[in-house]
Amino acid sequence: MSAANKVTLARIALVPFMIAFMLLDGTAFPWAKFAAVAIFIIAASTDMLDGYLARKKKEVSPVGILLDPIADKLLVCSALIILTSQGKVHALVVLVIIMREFAVSGLRLVAAGSGHEIIAASWLGKTKTITQMVAIGFYIADNFPFSYWNIPFAQIIMAIALVFTLWSAVDYFKGSWSYLTEKKMQP
Repeated sequence: MSAANKVTLARIALVPFMIAFMLLDGTAFPWAKFAAVAIFIIAASTDMLDGYLARKKKEVSPVGILLDPIADKLLVCSALIILTSQGKVHALVVLVIIMREFAVSGLRLVAAGSGHEIIAASWLGKTKTITQMVAIGFYIADNFPFSYWNIPFAQIIMAIALVFTLWSAVDYFKGSWSYLTEKKMQP
């Protein structure tokens, strides 16, 4: 297994710990929020690291191309669902993001199933992921330090992330329309 894929698997392994610390009561466990933020930052940082390692060591693989977005979705979607349950992120925002993730994942499966190359992340998809992760990090941290000045930084970044979420979905479907309109799927 390549180093990049090991890093991706480590990101997946961190998700349950992030979830546990996000769900702990901040009053009884005041350190839990700090732990959740730290784990989220470490896990989000591995997203850049695995891609860098795969390219540098020339170990880009179909498994890595498929595994990386799954790791991102587990990290981002689980954090967003918890943040919604805590009343920090509006459910409609989370619904749009999750629907986009399912739609693009489905598109990747259709492309792979019809004998085409696996659809790699575009710069729009990467920007979407980065802006979502930045916004989520600030939401988990209760918008620190911007909360001191009443600046809704997490909400501003999430609005930008939502634009990239929708834009990248349109871009993926536009670029892959031929996969969806083929008459016959290859075995």
